[in-house]
Amino acid sequence: MNYFFNILLHRNFILIFGVFMGLIFGEYATYFKGYTIYLLGLTMIFSTTGISTKSIFPLKKIIQPFLVGTFLNYVVFGIVILVLAWFLMPTKELFMGFVVIVAAPPGVAVIPFTGILKGDIEYSIFGVFGAFLASIFIAPALVATFSDGSISSMSLFILMIELVLIPLILSRFLLHKRIFNFVSKIRGKVVDWGFAALIFIAVGMNRNVFFSNPKILILVSIVLLSGTFVIGSIYEYLIPKMNIPKERITSQVLLLTIKSSGFSVVTAITLFGKEAAIPSAILAVIVLMYLLFLSIKLEFKKKIS
Repeated sequence: MNYFFNILLHRNFILIFGVFMGLIFGEYATYFKGYTIYLLGLTMIFSTTGISTKSIFPLKKIIQPFLVGTFLNYVVFGIVILVLAWFLMPTKELFMGFVVIVAAPPGVAVIPFTGILKGDIEYSIFGVFGAFLASIFIAPALVATFSDGSISSMSLFILMIELVLIPLILSRFLLHKRIFNFVSKIRGKVVDWGFAALIFIAVGMNRNVFFSNPKILILVSIVLLSGTFVIGSIYEYLIPKMNIPKERITSQVLLLTIKSSGFSVVTAITLFGKEAAIPSAILAVIVLMYLLFLSIKLEFKKKIS
């Protein structure tokens, strides 16, 4: 019985559950659309408690991972995704959905999966923190550039303050020693179920596409698979030639390929409508598949070594 409940409460099951609930009960998703910003805000508050305030001092030591994390997560990932999406997406809304994904900060799953995959956890924390702060300025500029002026950079800057900076600041209060013991026990489930709820909304609002337009699903998947499996594998193959420690390469691969699907779902729906959220809904599944792939690959290497 305990084994059964452990499966039900596992992150992978919860996220997949959100996808299937969206496909089955998608007609109810629109009722929750107005709460997506609040749901994401709460989820971001809990998820960013994984970034310790003490760990980022002295500031001098975070500069290199700060810059590398930002470069990999926005520039390298962004070039691959936007070039492919520009040529493959049949509508402006779907393309803007990919612009939002590129503008999104890295997924907080980077930090725990760095530990699971035996990477450099401190480096990942610095990289995620840096990319989070950079997103406040990069996202408004990026979205405003590709939206042809229909979205003002200032309105998006305010949205980034609400969804990134304020949750990051509020999360500092949850790190207080009097309440963190409780927070640490529920943090994982709050984050998992929060993101699952956002995925449910995105999938549910676009349920007809999942059932009736496989071409779009295939095209979107090609772009996202290229932005995770393909560039992640290429990076893992090329970078060891530069004498970078193995643990740091693991962290960099995660910083390169993992984006916050929950953040991009909310931003896409808020700014461009439900169709723009389709790439983010599929992103959640692709990222889950990629993290499972990395975990299985690590176990396989252990067995043959």
